[in-house]
Amino acid sequence: MGSQYPYPDSERFLVLLNPGAGGGAVALETLRRRLGGAFAARGVPFDIVEAAGAEEGLRVTRAAATRGYRAIVAVGGDGTVSVALRGTAGTRVPVAIIPFGTGNQLALNFDIPTSLEDSVRVAVEGEVTEIDLARANGEMFALMAGAGLDAQVMAGATAELKSRLGFAAYLYSGLKNVIGHPDADFRITADEEELHVKAQMVLLANAGQLGAGPLPVQFRMAPGVSFQDGLIDVCIYAPRNLPEVARILWRVTRNRFAGDDQMVFFQARRVRIEADPPVAIQIDGEPRGVTPIEAEVAPLAACILVPR
Repeated sequence: MGSQYPYPDSERFLVLLNPGAGGGAVALETLRRRLGGAFAARGVPFDIVEAAGAEEGLRVTRAAATRGYRAIVAVGGDGTVSVALRGTAGTRVPVAIIPFGTGNQLALNFDIPTSLEDSVRVAVEGEVTEIDLARANGEMFALMAGAGLDAQVMAGATAELKSRLGFAAYLYSGLKNVIGHPDADFRITADEEELHVKAQMVLLANAGQLGAGPLPVQFRMAPGVSFQDGLIDVCIYAPRNLPEVARILWRVTRNRFAGDDQMVFFQARRVRIEADPPVAIQIDGEPRGVTPIEAEVAPLAACILVPR
């Protein structure tokens, strides 16, 4: 990290800030002041570090984890939180979440308050819980990985589009991609068992709860997803047209997973997905080329601060 950062003691917090979280230079400076004020008001020492990308964020987080910081505080969306969790994996240094991004699905899963002051309170006063991570094609992820339609939607929600539309960028990309998106022939190997299925997408979920941004809609990706079960939830969705997409969404938002042959769910410790033709893949919302994708669970590999 460099000599410009004070050597921490066991009470010091490292605040990892995504420069894109503030929405511009002026807003970013305001965010820095608000963060500093919130931590200072609670009488705890802290350092604020901006990391422009995942590579820099990982470097900063890994260095901080080895130097005795009490916690890493991720300020941004799921990408920033995922970087912090990957950087601290296996170290027992907990990650706190200040939700300030386009997507805040991990904050939703852990009941982190949306206000800055309340989420800082959780960072300082919350309790530590262990959570599973997973690894896909060698890259750790906290939320999910996927192949097919979901990866196309993520790729279509570009940084430029998200800066203009916010969460609506995902809705726009989803509508654009779902119409006429072709099925693929998937071969899924899960703990040595093999399954062949024609589908639009296959998700590998570590997190269960998802929200639709500002819309008052939340749903579970699968019936039994848990951050602490040592398993990856494999979710196969095979709608054939837009009305079937709507029907599946309706059933999922009401936790009606059984009795529909266009939704298949099972769990495994190790999963490999191949597709013919090859389809796009994503890892924690970031495009990562095309299939195949191979994933395995990393049981209780990270720690996170949650409300008491």
